[in-house]
Amino acid sequence: MKRLIFLTILMLGLSTALQKSTPMHANTGLFNMSYLFFGVPNSYLSQVNKTQGSLNVVSPNYFDIAENGELEVTWTLNDSFINEMKKRGIKVVPFLANHWNKTAGINGLKKREQLATSIAEAIKTYHLDGVNVDIEGVSSDFRDEHTDFIRLLRKKIPDNKEVSVAVAANPNNWSGGWHGFYDYKGLSDHCDYLMIMAYDESWESPESPIGPVSSISFFERSIKYALNQGVPKDKIVAGLPFYGRMWKTDGPTLENKKINGMGVSSSRIKSLTEEYNGTVKFDEKTQSPMVSFKIPKGQDYIINKTKLTQGEYVIWYENEQSIKAKLLLPKKYGIKGTGSWALQHELPEMWHYYSLWLNKQFFVDLTASFSWAQKSIDLVSEKGWMHGTTSTTFSPGSTLTRAQGAVILVRALGKANKLPDQYQFTDTKGHWAQKEIEVARELGYVNGKEPNKFDPNAPLKRQELAQILYNIFSYPIPDTENPFQDIQEGQWSYNAVQALAQKGFISGYDDGTFRPNETSKRAHMAALMERMSKEFETKANAQ
Repeated sequence: MKRLIFLTILMLGLSTALQKSTPMHANTGLFNMSYLFFGVPNSYLSQVNKTQGSLNVVSPNYFDIAENGELEVTWTLNDSFINEMKKRGIKVVPFLANHWNKTAGINGLKKREQLATSIAEAIKTYHLDGVNVDIEGVSSDFRDEHTDFIRLLRKKIPDNKEVSVAVAANPNNWSGGWHGFYDYKGLSDHCDYLMIMAYDESWESPESPIGPVSSISFFERSIKYALNQGVPKDKIVAGLPFYGRMWKTDGPTLENKKINGMGVSSSRIKSLTEEYNGTVKFDEKTQSPMVSFKIPKGQDYIINKTKLTQGEYVIWYENEQSIKAKLLLPKKYGIKGTGSWALQHELPEMWHYYSLWLNKQFFVDLTASFSWAQKSIDLVSEKGWMHGTTSTTFSPGSTLTRAQGAVILVRALGKANKLPDQYQFTDTKGHWAQKEIEVARELGYVNGKEPNKFDPNAPLKRQELAQILYNIFSYPIPDTENPFQDIQEGQWSYNAVQALAQKGFISGYDDGTFRPNETSKRAHMAALMERMSKEFETKANAQ
């Protein structure tokens, strides 16, 4: 499927012995499907196991369109795997592919009556749950034939079986070429859903820009296009990429291989980053990570049968932050759910949070005692101002550190991509928040405990937080009676506390105290950021 073919499936003998596993149950929230194409069939079960019950549908490459346009059932079809998925409540809906073979695609459409009949018979014979049609690389001249093919499939395949269609993302409303091949509205009239391939914003070609595989704008505009075409919300599935793309930026390899957007599995990106001490950056505008690294002279790295030799490389890819940003959009637009290309290329830890974020549950540790902070935590998580302490936990009762406070405020003010002019604090060298702390210092938001010492892991006290916010917003000092008995005029944080309290953003305790030296908790910080969200957004937009 796709322009991207990472590797040729190893033609090993098919064994029907499937590994033993604990049965899992399919996700019951928003719909989620993924494709199975990489690795040998014996690995398919382990690939599904790693998803932790997050899938409703798996689409293995069981159906190909031969050059002559006829159906070819591939050697990967495995009865044992199909039966195991049925036990788990996961539907097996193979995808029908021409693998970018234009001749095969055109011939299949010309023989669409015969091809549709063959597919319907194969679904019945092998006890499958439908078909996902993935014809790519065919021009818009065959748009009507493609739509009619889906009509025929829907007519021949029982209503309780799925007919779905993979369609090219079309965020820019292209009408020609292979993008124009897909009549979104016409297709949706005859199928259960469209799986929008909302990726390959950059692709493998010298003509491709160096950039994200799927920026947040590209992904969101792809959903909007389907809605604008009149596709019902419950028939839209947005596809995420589980891979990145790599470029060699200083010329070809020593073997004269040009690297222009080569597809790279997420697991290989991680190992390349570690092997060559890559520099990782996250682009806030596109919500996409990238890593740059250099392979030294005399070293090489084999990937996808390509030898990477000395030189400069860059990879744009997906990570937890970028995937979470995309997972928020199905709920936002009320669409059916998500799909992905493809299993085996994701990092397994992704499945810890995937279903949670897809269904806007975010964190598993928000117990009843923190229900008061749920709305606030959801808001700051969606905005990207506060992240979890792990992919699935927020740690609401944990103490907020000085480093965490600085990072949250820098993000909320839209300064996450800014680089400091210099690094002043010696005790933040190598710290995860070093850049943001120095940016906050240069902007006048925070001060060190000493000229060269910030103490990043120390708890952030209530009066310290009030002073930081006062530094940012410069609220007027009220000419009113001091409401707090434990903080007096002349104390270094007095003006800040009074100004923030007068605005209604902070408050004291029932006994009339402010308790300036108490530490801030993460849940309380989330609540404060929600109360001040309009203040932060106004300040960020004005800069």
